[in-house]
Amino acid sequence: MDADTTYMRMALEEARLAAEKGEVPIGAVVVCDGAVVSRAHNLREIDHDPTAHAELLAIREASQRLGRWRLSDCTVYVTLEPCPMCAGVMHQARVERLVYGAPDPKAGAVGTLYDLSNDERLNHRFAVTSGILAEESSAILRQFFGELRTKKGNGRPPVGTV
Repeated sequence: MDADTTYMRMALEEARLAAEKGEVPIGAVVVCDGAVVSRAHNLREIDHDPTAHAELLAIREASQRLGRWRLSDCTVYVTLEPCPMCAGVMHQARVERLVYGAPDPKAGAVGTLYDLSNDERLNHRFAVTSGILAEESSAILRQFFGELRTKKGNGRPPVGTV
C-alpha cells in the first residue's frame, strides 16, 4: 500500500468518527515530512460552528503543533474535495499538496466547481491528487445521508430517494 492510500485510510477513520457523532462524515489528516501531525473530523453540529470542517480543524492543529502558519512542507489528506473555505485555508497556509478522495459536485473548489489550488491570480498554488479511495469516501457519505433520510421518514426512505 502506498503512502497516499495509508494516510487516506486514516482520514476515513476520522470520517467514521464524525458519523458516529452525527456529523457529516468527512475526515482529514495533515502529514509533514512523512509524519502525521494532526487528524480531525467535522464538528460543525457539536461545536455549533460553520467553520468546523475537518480540513480546517486539522490545519489549525498542525499549525499549532508545528508552531507556524506556513505549512509549505505539508500534505493534507481529506475524504471529500474541499469547499471554497477550506481550499482558501490551504492557500493561506501555503500547503504543498492536497490529496482527496471523492469529488464534491455541490461545493468542490479544487477542480469541480472552482480551482483555488491552481488559480494564477493567487500568489500560491498547490498540487492536487484526487480519487484516492474515492469509492470508500463516497460510500460513507451515501450511507450517512441514506440513514439520515430513513430516520426523518419514520423508518422508511422518502419516495424517490435511494
